[in-house]
Amino acid sequence: MVNNMSDKKVEAEQPLIDSKGRRTDGRKLDELRPIRLEVGNLSRADGSAYIEQGRNKIVVAVYGPRELHPRHLAQSDRALLRVNYRMATFSVSDRKRPAPSRREHEISMVLRQALEPMLFLKMYPRAAIDVFIMVLEADGGSRCAGATAASLALADAGIPMRGLIAGVAAGKIDGKVALDLSDIEDKIGEADVPLAMAPDRGEITLLQMDGKLSLTEFREVLRLAEDGAHQIQEMQRAVLLEKYAKIREKIDDTVETPPPEEEKPKKEPKPTKKRVKRPKTEKTEDKPKTTKKRKPSKTKDEALEAKE
Repeated sequence: MVNNMSDKKVEAEQPLIDSKGRRTDGRKLDELRPIRLEVGNLSRADGSAYIEQGRNKIVVAVYGPRELHPRHLAQSDRALLRVNYRMATFSVSDRKRPAPSRREHEISMVLRQALEPMLFLKMYPRAAIDVFIMVLEADGGSRCAGATAASLALADAGIPMRGLIAGVAAGKIDGKVALDLSDIEDKIGEADVPLAMAPDRGEITLLQMDGKLSLTEFREVLRLAEDGAHQIQEMQRAVLLEKYAKIREKIDDTVETPPPEEEKPKKEPKPTKKRVKRPKTEKTEDKPKTTKKRKPSKTKDEALEAKE
């Protein structure tokens, strides 16, 4: 515990931007952290996604649309979207308690409100769509990364959407506006603005702010976050297209097209032997059958006379 406190003091003393304009991890002010996206990595879920953004590692599973339990929560005109955001006990340096915290409940509600406007929930009345977001390692901006992965998982589950949600945070560190804040920058910096939006539609579904910004700084932060969301959405599309391109290749391999039939050389007809017709013989009239008359049997007296 003493070592962790001393490390935090050292981090707080060091500048977040060096003389060359580089941040602690070597990035420029308008540069995203390295992002890795995967889709369909959980076979038992209807849809799934995995994201690595910096040191953030988050996996998302989607189940549904499916029957809602308990049934009294069902809505007659639309599906119920339920989002569960959880952090693993080993996701942070200080071990987290296994029970869900107030912060996790709050982020679950915020992410549900961010995803809901992009879903056609009215197509599935009295059903439920469950989204489970598990943070395996946290490094700042986990709610924004969770929104990005959750949107991918919903698309992977085949749920109709108006657009993909891309999440990214921007803020102010050492008096300068920066994009995609890390954990140190989030804790020590002056301001943090998490944002989630559908870039192709220009709609913002999540916008929060922690800290103080002037109007010009806020506009610059918003512009940086929108640019970052456009870059993330291009990555989302590329991952989805790559997955379904592989599925199409597998289908094409299983369905073998028959080879074109080669023209066979025509065989010459064999000479046929002429059959000689035999002359028909005239049918003779059937003669009436004659029956032989039996001779009357001799009497005993006649037989004795014949012997004599």
